[in-house]
Amino acid sequence: MRIAALQHDIVWEDRAANLERLAPRVAAAVGAGAGLVLLTETFSTGFSMSPGLGEPEGGESAGFLVEQAAEHGVWVGGTCPELAGDGDPRPYNSFVLAGPDGTVHRYRKLHPFTHAGEHEYFRAGDRPVTVQVGELRVSLFVCYDLRFADEFWRLAPDTDVYLVPANWPAPRRLHWQALLQARAIENQAYVVGCNRVGTAGDGTEHCGDSRIVSPTGELLATAAGVETMVLADVSAAEVAATRERFRFLADRRG
Repeated sequence: MRIAALQHDIVWEDRAANLERLAPRVAAAVGAGAGLVLLTETFSTGFSMSPGLGEPEGGESAGFLVEQAAEHGVWVGGTCPELAGDGDPRPYNSFVLAGPDGTVHRYRKLHPFTHAGEHEYFRAGDRPVTVQVGELRVSLFVCYDLRFADEFWRLAPDTDVYLVPANWPAPRRLHWQALLQARAIENQAYVVGCNRVGTAGDGTEHCGDSRIVSPTGELLATAAGVETMVLADVSAAEVAATRERFRFLADRRG
């Protein structure tokens, strides 16, 4: 399957503007042969912690992903702030992955970014999620999760591809680059990192550096600091062959 990561800027707290900008970019990715299109973390609002930005589960942002998946016959994913409907005003940072047949999978970000106060405005999820996408076993993570290797290790035996949408800040770009490759190498799986570019409404600069990494750590596709698309073909057979050739996972203890 060919995967596209759409590295894009985000109009601060303006869902309508962002969805309008992203629709033709999804179409372009599909035109380039993508069977799965990944958007960034909080693709429709930016990484804002303003009260009141949460939307109902299946709201406007998730609806956009579902509509795009159905229209183009592909998988489309990204994260958005979704409320649980239980009275808690804090939304989850939900990674919504929509399939071409109308199926919808949700992963709620496990690790709020306390350094920026995310834990005060977003709830933490409680379980990882792996989705069957064609021949691929795809595990979903979000941005800061990348720093917690044990979560990736735990899912490795049943994962071919890790998807990681992000709003990773420019001052720590080397961490982003290194951790994406590390998660691929140590788990012998593809890693797709999709980071935003531009300046957020709170002044945070983002550098992009989206990339698709092979199970051996090779950079299959990379991007600099502009709006663009990265594409690569990924294969479950390649993951299996890599793990057969180098039996590292079997040596893991605990």
